[in-house]
Amino acid sequence: MTIKLDWELQQNILLLRGNLNHKTLLPLWQQSHTLLVGINFIDVTQLQRVDSSGLALLVHLQQRSYQHGTTLTISGISEQLKTLIKLYNLQQIIFY
Repeated sequence: MTIKLDWELQQNILLLRGNLNHKTLLPLWQQSHTLLVGINFIDVTQLQRVDSSGLALLVHLQQRSYQHGTTLTISGISEQLKTLIKLYNLQQIIFY
């Protein structure tokens, strides 16, 4: 059974819950242009699993935000996600 991805907007924070992976990220990707307006933080504390596709989406969202002159910080990164970030040598790219 695939655990879905849910999100909630709270002021300038996008809270993600569930799994952020290749099977669940499409709806978030499709809505990201409107969802991220005014968002400065993505809280991933409640994510149970993030695969390389999910990590790529987080990197893309941060880079797109940076290109628009804002900073998008990712908070609540688990040890497993930190390991994935290190494996892909993204410590200088992904802000948390």
